[in-house]
Amino acid sequence: MKRRSSLQKFHHRWRRKFFALLLFLFCIATFLLMEAEHSRINLLTFISPPLRNPKIAFLFIARNRIPLDMVWDVFFQGDAENRFSIYVHSRPGFLLNTATTRSTFFLNRQINDSIQVEWGEASMIQAERILLQHALVDPFNERFLFLSDSCIPLYNFSYTYDYIMSTSTSFVDSFADSKESRYNPRMHPVIHVDNWRKGSQWVILTRKHAGIVVEDKTIFPTFQLHCKRKSLPEFWRDRPLPADGSKEHNCIPDEHYVQTLLSQKSLNEEITRRSLTHSSWDISSSRDNERRGWHPATYKFGDATPTLIQSIKGIDNIYFETEYRREWCTSKGKPSQCFLFARKFTRPAALRLLNMSALGVSGKATGAA
Repeated sequence: MKRRSSLQKFHHRWRRKFFALLLFLFCIATFLLMEAEHSRINLLTFISPPLRNPKIAFLFIARNRIPLDMVWDVFFQGDAENRFSIYVHSRPGFLLNTATTRSTFFLNRQINDSIQVEWGEASMIQAERILLQHALVDPFNERFLFLSDSCIPLYNFSYTYDYIMSTSTSFVDSFADSKESRYNPRMHPVIHVDNWRKGSQWVILTRKHAGIVVEDKTIFPTFQLHCKRKSLPEFWRDRPLPADGSKEHNCIPDEHYVQTLLSQKSLNEEITRRSLTHSSWDISSSRDNERRGWHPATYKFGDATPTLIQSIKGIDNIYFETEYRREWCTSKGKPSQCFLFARKFTRPAALRLLNMSALGVSGKATGAA
């Protein structure tokens, strides 16, 4: 009896140890499975990050502050989906803080490696390249839009965003420069005359084209050497007096660089060849025939009326005289207005339009807003 009782105790003890072992192994297996599932989820999250809207990078080229910041403040308030980013190139050392801007959208948005920009010189396109370099760091920036400090938006954010993002092309005003002879033969053979183009500097670039501009190490140095504006009397104090001004070559780098670069890269089929920023070129205000047409007209307080804005919004085609080409503006395959922005507006003029609700920069957009 004692032997049987001992044997039974041995069997019970062995069973308890066996079940304990099974329970231990089950716990280990469960832990390993949970860890494997957690790692799989982390890996999928790393490979496929949460979906985010592609953004438009607004690239402002300013002297100092953004004088029309409150107009843009209303415009940017129209986005609740984080679909934009802002970068400002001002003079070196200038800070956008509560003392220099009333809009929170512009606070600390200045880039920290800006350069001194001179009109009509290669420093302007260098500033553009610096802005693009900063904006390309954000992988969600898909369009890169250049604006001056005197630009105003004509529509609200949603309409503007949909218009720009509805096509896979860049918007680059680009046409053959056959009349002004700004091409410098010294650019050959780096830049062939057949690829020489002219247009507005206020372009909107795709991420691919923005990368091409930043990575360019050939066309930009050629522009620095051989594309320079003609000396003007107000600049003679800073430069040697030209021996014969009539023989001096004249070239404005920012009106040719992006257009010529993309043409040189055989990318003309990847651009919509017009700007979305309206400028009214003043061909009569200057008494100097050589100066006429060098700068667009500036709209002041008395010019700022709903009629002016509606006249700009009503433009649906653009004629390119040097190419005998008329561009009818379209969006999403349908006829549309040509311009989303306009310049040059003084601060009083822009604020007057904002107070009159003439811009349509807030509220829901419609095609004719």
